[in-house]
Formats: sequence, C-alpha cells, structure tokens
Amino acid sequence: MSKKLFVEKTSSKGIVIGKAYVIEKADLTPENYSISNKEDETSKFEVALNQAKEEIAQLAKGSEIFGGHQMIVEDITLYDNVIGKINDGQNVQIALSNAIEEISAIFAMMEDEYMKERAADVKDVGARIMSKLKGVSINPFENIKEEVVLIAEDLTPSDTALIDLNLVKGFITELGGVTSHVSIIARNLGLPALVGVNGIMSTVKNNDIIAMDASKGNIIVNPEANELEEYKALEEQFKKDEEMLKKLEDLKAVTTDGREVQLCANVGNILDIEMAVKHNIDGIGLFRSECVYMENTHFPTEDEQFEIYKKAAVLCDGKEVTIRTLDIGGDKSLPYYKFDFEENPFLGWRAIRISLELKDVFKAQLKAILRASAFGYIRIMYPMIISIEEIVEANKVLEECKQELRDANIKFDEDIEVGMMIETPASVILAEEFAKYVDFFSIGTNDLTQYMLVVDRGNKRISNMYNSFHPVVLQSIKKVIEAGHKENIKVGMCGEFASDARAAKILLGLGLDEFSMSASEINNVKKQILETSFEDAKNYANQVLAKTTVESVMDFLQK
Repeated sequence: MSKKLFVEKTSSKGIVIGKAYVIEKADLTPENYSISNKEDETSKFEVALNQAKEEIAQLAKGSEIFGGHQMIVEDITLYDNVIGKINDGQNVQIALSNAIEEISAIFAMMEDEYMKERAADVKDVGARIMSKLKGVSINPFENIKEEVVLIAEDLTPSDTALIDLNLVKGFITELGGVTSHVSIIARNLGLPALVGVNGIMSTVKNNDIIAMDASKGNIIVNPEANELEEYKALEEQFKKDEEMLKKLEDLKAVTTDGREVQLCANVGNILDIEMAVKHNIDGIGLFRSECVYMENTHFPTEDEQFEIYKKAAVLCDGKEVTIRTLDIGGDKSLPYYKFDFEENPFLGWRAIRISLELKDVFKAQLKAILRASAFGYIRIMYPMIISIEEIVEANKVLEECKQELRDANIKFDEDIEVGMMIETPASVILAEEFAKYVDFFSIGTNDLTQYMLVVDRGNKRISNMYNSFHPVVLQSIKKVIEAGHKENIKVGMCGEFASDARAAKILLGLGLDEFSMSASEINNVKKQILETSFEDAKNYANQVLAKTTVESVMDFLQK
C-alpha cells in the first residue's frame, strides 16, 4: 500500500519517479575518553585541521560553494575555541564537537533564513575535521550506480561535491529550508527537490519507488499502479513543458506588438551568477551584496569585495550588474557584529541607515563597486530609502569615493548609474521627487507588500493577509512606474512578485521595464510576455486595477 507525504514549501519544481537511495552517514559521535597529555590532543587537532584545510582548498578550486568553508576552517575563532576546551581538560573529539555546536548555534539563532542555513556549513566543516580524528570516510555515496532519488536527513556542500549528479533524479531531505545548499543546487541543476519533509527518513527505505511532484509538494512512496500511471503522465507532460520553455532561452522577451522588456536574475554570490548566465539572461537585476558580508568572518575589505564584483562584471560580459549596497538589519544579522536589541527590527536600524552611520564600511563597498565598474556595466542601488536627504547624503559619500579614486589614478565608470529600491510607503508617495535624483527604480515587492499592508510576512497567523495582488500594492506599483517614466528613468522589479507568472501580464501592462528573479523562473515569465501584446496587457492591467478587493482580483485572475 502506498504512503503519501506532503510538504508546504517547494524547494525546486519538477515531477519525477525513481528508486530511493537512502543516505546513511558515518558515525561521527565523539568518543568520551580521559586525557593525560593536552599537547597530544592539541597535536591531533592540528593534524586533522590541516588535513581538512587541504581537502577544502581542493574542493574550493572546483566550486565557489566552498569559499565559505575555507573561511570557517581557517578562522582563528574555531581554532581558539577547540584549544581552549582542550586546555580545560576535554579530549580533542569532545572539544571539537562542543566548539562546533556553539558556533553553529550562533548562526541557527539568527532570524534571517539564509544565515540560519549557514549553521549547516559550520557543522559540515566540523564533520570533516571529526572524520580525520576518527579515521573514517565521510563518503556515503560511493555505491550509487544507477539513477536515484536521494533521500537524506540533510545534505551539505561537501556531500554534493561527492555525488555524481548525473545519477540523481531528485532530492528529498528531512531537514533544511528553501535557502539551504541542496535547494540552491537543485534549482541551479533543474532537479526537483523537497526539503524539510518531516518523517521521510523513517518512512522510506532503499529501493522503494518514489513518485514526487515537487511543484505541489506531494510525495508517494511505493505508488499503486493507477498512481504510478498518473505520475508517469505528469512527468512526461512536465518534461515536454520544460523542453518547450528551454527553447525560449535564446529569444528576447518581446511582446507580439514589439515591446521588449529585460529579464534579469537575482543573485547572492558568484556561483549564482555562473549558473544564471547559462540561461542567456539580460543581466543581474539584483546582486544581494549582504551575502558577501554574511558569508564572512569580518567586514569584507575593499579589495576582497572588488575581486567579487569584478568577477561578476566579467561573467556578465557587458550586461547589467546591479549591486544593492549592504542591506543588513531587520531579519539579517552578521556573525561578527553585535546589533542592539530592537523591538521592531524591520522598522529599525537597517540597510542605508547602517551604511550612512558606518561610513568606513560604506566607503569600502562603494570604492570596490566603483573599481569593478571599469570591467563591465555595473549599477549601484541603495536599499530602504525613505527620504531625499538619504539619497543626497549617500551620493555625497559616493562622490568622496570617486574623488579618492581619481586622486589615486584608479579607473572607474565616471557615469555609473545610481538607483534606489522602492520598498517603503514613503518611497511610493514621493516617487515623483525621487525620480529626479536617481537613474532607475527597482521595486522590492517583498518588503513593499509587508509595509503597505502592515503584515509581517513571517507571521504564520496572518500570512494569508500577505498578498502582493492586494489592490493597494498594485496601485503603488502603477504609481511608481508612472513616476519613473515621467522622468525618463527605467523601472524594474526584483521582488518575488516579478517571478509570478500570474502577475506578468499585469506588470507588463503597467509598463514595467525590467523583471528580475531567480534564473530558473525566467522562461516561465518570458512565455507570458511572448504570447501577449502590450496593448492587450494594458487593457488587462486596467481591468485588474479597477478591482477594490483582493478577492475580486484573485477571482478575475482565476477566470
């Protein structure tokens, strides 16, 4: 008899039928023995640490993912923590285990989902060092010889480096979130994946047949004959749809009556860009530079950032790269900087407010971006703007940076474009004025929806009230696009709403110039644009904007 499971959050879409391969990892439980010589324990740790460093350095050559691992394994914090515990009388295995637990707990307690997932990276590094101490292999994938659906408690970057991904049809993990490493890998490879599936490890055994619809969050273990036939038909149709969408990659996003829009990718690091450019994107509409800070053990220096931004510009080969300046605070924190407690962090010290106060940090970033602009088409974007004064002050700091680079005879794009995020009610209301001070707008619908509706998007109790199709959000988008076009500046959107195929025709009709989203979603939106005329889209958008309730908007979209 088949067993059915359901998970609410989809990690990477797709439909697949395959044989289960359940990952059972080596026992890395630390041995609890007494020590007689602290120097011996220290020596064991240093040998294991150096072996782990060498392995991670090799892995880092083949994948950007391991850059963060290198920083963790080389960070003096980890070394000092373990040595301190050995000096307190703990054996090296217990000391390492406790140190990793403490450091990963700091990340796990962070509210930001991306940073929370970095706790897994710390544990991954700890496991590698522990395997050296215990003399065991950490490769549980050696016996995969045929195509399988991987079932695991969790999968780390080190794990996926050991897997022959040509033999993987999909992933299901008990732990993890949509920002976890396995989610990112799956989306980049176009493989279906579901994460955070409670009970999957106790439900599935090796060679069970798995039928998974990752688009809807459905899993059937050992499906009945009729269920199997149903999933085979769904799988076949999904493949046909994907093949059809893939054919659109080389086409420009042009409506049937000739209006062209830009379709760009949202990214957080160089690996994301490497994957995105394979989809023939029009550029990077949002480089979340906070990821450069959040994946670090210190405020990244000007030179460290320059190398990253330069690589981004080179990879995009003359296409747009829009770098959002540090957008930290709210639900995003840094492991090396202590933020004061705030009752309402989303309304507190965050984003541009931090940059303008931590001027040295801001200047290091701006100078790095300016230097990288000599190698491609880079734009600067300020987040969380609520006043003209902030734009003026930020540009004043930017001009200081430009002058310092001129004085040092360092090249940069003198005409670099400067834009701002539209994500607050203030920025919507003053959009016509802001448009006189910047070169472009980018609408961040995630925060804009939250602030316009006064709904915490992370609060499950009122999550049903968070809806970017709310008339007030749609009217705000319309106002911003009109304000931008009045001053002849381009208006883009980099929030999740830009990737919603249901919204594509509305946004097109409102005159949006650029849609930016996860690269894997671009072809879905492109299909909508290619099949629509701009005139029809305008009429459609006007009909939607005539609605005054969420219910009436959603009913209209259904029909």
